[in-house]
Amino acid sequence: MHVVVTDAEVTLADVLSLRLSLRGSLAGGAELILRHRVTAVERTVALGTPGAEARDATLAVSLVPLALTPGRWDVHLKQEGTRTRLRSVDPGFSLDHLDTYALSRRTLAYRAYRTRGGFLALKVDEAEPAAEVRAVWFREGRFEVTGLLAFTGLDDDESRHEARLALRRNHPDAELTAVATVQGVRFHAALSLCDVLAAAPEQSGTWEPSLEVDGLAAPLRLGSRLDDVDGKRRRLHYPAEEIDGVPIRPRYTADDELRIEVGG
Repeated sequence: MHVVVTDAEVTLADVLSLRLSLRGSLAGGAELILRHRVTAVERTVALGTPGAEARDATLAVSLVPLALTPGRWDVHLKQEGTRTRLRSVDPGFSLDHLDTYALSRRTLAYRAYRTRGGFLALKVDEAEPAAEVRAVWFREGRFEVTGLLAFTGLDDDESRHEARLALRRNHPDAELTAVATVQGVRFHAALSLCDVLAAAPEQSGTWEPSLEVDGLAAPLRLGSRLDDVDGKRRRLHYPAEEIDGVPIRPRYTADDELRIEVGG
């Protein structure tokens, strides 16, 4: 039977909602199978009583009871002994939806997406509170960054929160802080690049930025994960700013966390 996913979304309640375009009907005992791409562990969901022949079907699968581990899970449909990897025509990406999804406190974050080969898959990540970067730049001798607070449970309203941008590095140990602006879940912070150089003169190295927000138990790491661009270290490159002849530039790690590199 020909089956194509026309709409795929993980709701705010962590339910995988699928709309299928199909020719024929789902057979008795049909199952949805999620297979972890690395470990090959599988989770199986019975699809219930088969319906009459139709062109469209809607499925809703609660993900939390499946105990999915972090990673990528490919989605298959099994019926009458035949197993088929589900194709999808839905790109599965909405920046507004991801922003809204990230407002709640979670331990795991689920995202439905279409693979490069055109198949449906789920991406599961650990969801620690973080400062999600939306823009970063150097201008007028300053490092500036804007974004939103993800998975903190704070409300997206007009409330202001006391906050600080902190930069830390090792070898030698050094730390800088500056006042940051946090309104609701939106933040803006800036710090002088001259101060960065003065904190560790004549020393090359990498600084790790974080956002400290009153009322939150731990500093928030600055990173960029709530989009469809993985591997920013390879794909996103910023020009260097020179301060007193020393190059300084923002970069991303292999885990899409933001760093400030000085010299080198």
